[in-house]
Amino acid sequence: MAADALFRPFTHKSLKLKNRIVMAPMTRSFSPGGVPTPEVAAYYRRRAEADVGLILSEGTVVARPSAKNDPNVPDFHGEQALAGWKRVIDEVHAAGGVMAPQLWHVGSARNPLTTWVAPPPVDSPSGFSSPGKKFTEPMTEEAIADTIAAFGRAAADARRLGFDAVELHGAHGYLIDQFFWEGTNQRTDAFGGATLAERSRFAAEVVKSVRAAVGPEMAVILRLSQWKQQDFKVRLASTPKEMEAWLTPLVEAGTDILHCSQRRFWEPEFEGSELNFAGWAKKLTGKPTITVGSVGLTGEFIASFGGESSKPASLDNLLHRLEREEFDLVAVGRALLADAQWARKVREGRNHELYDFKKEALASLA
Repeated sequence: MAADALFRPFTHKSLKLKNRIVMAPMTRSFSPGGVPTPEVAAYYRRRAEADVGLILSEGTVVARPSAKNDPNVPDFHGEQALAGWKRVIDEVHAAGGVMAPQLWHVGSARNPLTTWVAPPPVDSPSGFSSPGKKFTEPMTEEAIADTIAAFGRAAADARRLGFDAVELHGAHGYLIDQFFWEGTNQRTDAFGGATLAERSRFAAEVVKSVRAAVGPEMAVILRLSQWKQQDFKVRLASTPKEMEAWLTPLVEAGTDILHCSQRRFWEPEFEGSELNFAGWAKKLTGKPTITVGSVGLTGEFIASFGGESSKPASLDNLLHRLEREEFDLVAVGRALLADAQWARKVREGRNHELYDFKKEALASLA
């Protein structure tokens, strides 16, 4: 099937994209001391040069002591790190690209790949790393307020540096997502609650802080997921009604685009409908959505960390859904990580030249 649907322009607020392809945010850990290097800038520039419509950076952390769990994850605060990100966005713009940083806080999620430990205090809604596993104290209201403000400051810096939009990482069991999840949010104050809508308050306040920092026209993207790294099968919303109650306050707070993370984009979200997460989010909110999850590859990304390789896969199912406008944008992860030319090859019909994804691709900035 011709890939024409992927290469239609898309415009929303500050975003003016030449096509519907988004480079998914992928942790690379090539920023020693939190400072993006010239090699990081060149890595993103290569994707901009090769027809990626929107580049989302790897997760880059806000100014809280324990916002990251890897010393080589980039910061989005401090003079040196921000100078590194200025180099990145200037390189991307020079290549005709469009880019947003993904603003991140890992919360209490630990990293088994490193022995490095961030300075205290650990930020967590209720002190749990996963349901039933409490290892620290809940965040104070002062810590919550400072974290909300830190996201706003980072967003303001993104605008000042010249980025085209901002994305907030509210998925995969990290801090914002820990507030959504009843298993990790047992608070009894205004940031807790028995319902998902009540537990969405922290995320909504973060979005409001970011919106106030960037103004009304800069696009604010929010990445969400049902699944968590602590539990692949968990679901925050079991019905469309619950999902609507979850997403509505986030949109009302100022979210423009919902980035809906699934492990496999083709899996239906609710019984009785073929719509995936992004399809339902668009139907329920009316907002543009980004779909993601094993696009263009045979295997899913969690297995890749165990060494499983993936081969190029048909895009026909994806293209049919995009033609039906179930979602608006398509985030591509490992396929673009392994091959900077992926979008151009797809546009030109050179599918026979697409690369397999192998774990070794994670070890370098190709």
